[in-house]
Amino acid sequence: MADFKEINIKDFTPDTFGLKNKWMLITAAKPDGSINTMTASWGGFGVMWNKEVAYVVIRPQRYTKEFVDSADSFSLTFFDKKYLKELGYLGKTSGRDEDKIAKVGFNPLFEDGVPYFAEAHTAMFVKKLFVQEIEEASFLDKELVGQWYPAKDFHYLYIAEITKIMESRD
Repeated sequence: MADFKEINIKDFTPDTFGLKNKWMLITAAKPDGSINTMTASWGGFGVMWNKEVAYVVIRPQRYTKEFVDSADSFSLTFFDKKYLKELGYLGKTSGRDEDKIAKVGFNPLFEDGVPYFAEAHTAMFVKKLFVQEIEEASFLDKELVGQWYPAKDFHYLYIAEITKIMESRD
């Protein structure tokens, strides 16, 4: 099982644009203890309201959205390339249909009640601060709507304060 150590948020220096072609998992737990995760590649890091934040977007039909909405906090986990097959599966398969986490063999861990995975090299824990549906009327570049939202299933934007970052010692 992986051994994680907390790092100072000031020591976390992601290559944000280098992450463009890499995936992360967004993972949350419902009050009943059930968890779900989804693969994501869109999002970012920055400062908002004098807080270090991460932002992610989730489409309304994603099952993980129910879990994120029911929790105060969730995790973002980052993996080595050797897990691309598993991350691909977790992004294509709904947790409504099967226990996809068990199917890929990932091992959930918990930090302050927030799930993350032993297989990750970095686990970021975030507390929700803001959520809003992206609206068609807000697009200045209207071509983006046709390119990314032909079904009008606009993402919800979540801005969340980074409360803890842990890295694997492995």
